[in-house]
Amino acid sequence: MLQKNKRIKSAKYVSNFENIFACPICKSSMKVIDFKCLICSNHHTFDFAKQGYVNLTTHSPNSRYSKSLFEARRKFITEGEFFKPLNNAIAKIINEHLLKTKDIFSVLDTGCGEGSHLSNICDIVQTDFSDSVVGVGIDISKEGIMVASKNYSNKIWAVADLANTPFKNTQFDVILNILSPSNYAEFNRLLKSNGIVIKIVPQSGYLKELRENLFLETEKQNHSNARTVERFNQSFQYVERSRLSYTINLNKTSIEWLVQMTPLTWSTTSERVKSFKNKDSAHMTVDLDILVGRNTI
Repeated sequence: MLQKNKRIKSAKYVSNFENIFACPICKSSMKVIDFKCLICSNHHTFDFAKQGYVNLTTHSPNSRYSKSLFEARRKFITEGEFFKPLNNAIAKIINEHLLKTKDIFSVLDTGCGEGSHLSNICDIVQTDFSDSVVGVGIDISKEGIMVASKNYSNKIWAVADLANTPFKNTQFDVILNILSPSNYAEFNRLLKSNGIVIKIVPQSGYLKELRENLFLETEKQNHSNARTVERFNQSFQYVERSRLSYTINLNKTSIEWLVQMTPLTWSTTSERVKSFKNKDSAHMTVDLDILVGRNTI
């Protein structure tokens, strides 16, 4: 019964914003029917899952990202507060560039994972700056979206392909892209004329202590985002770029969450992973570039 109520509650919430959707198969408009599914005008049908999300992919993608990985990431973000300064910085950018002239606005998080970044940012903006924020999170991983919809209500959660997003043109005031793959053509298509895209990319010091513990090779210990920044600047009108750097002390529990959630552990030895995981504490550097641009269409 609780799962049925979750599905109905989510479908009711989505029905308030059904006009943003476009069928991923034929691109026609969509409606929520009987609080059970999204159906387009050509009768392509996508059911709401019992957890409250809707799967709008047209194929079944392969992913190494497991439910346990996303659960660990959610705890690392929410309980460990590892990205709290980042979420605050993003909310401040949204306020500075949009909220002075808007009472209601929409935020799309592309590659949202388990939804914690989107939920935290919307909560900060809603509390401090605005009365109404519509948060939409998409990810190709069903496992991530399942965790998001389980833990965060009053958001739109969808399994979706970044190369074929299920939305009409010019629907979003803000597009977030946090440490995740991008599709700049889609971002430009989806942004409103005065909208902004906020992309977060790792700088050279990001998780350097973890990299140094996991890898002997210098090229794996270091990271460069120069090509990513160049592509972003070619794809959007420049608004601003800033660097956010800080260090956090992780306790043993947070270390275990980090090891469980990061793909960095996939390309090293089990001995090195175990050695880092057995630490009682560790300093960890967060070093990120925040890129802000406007659409070019």
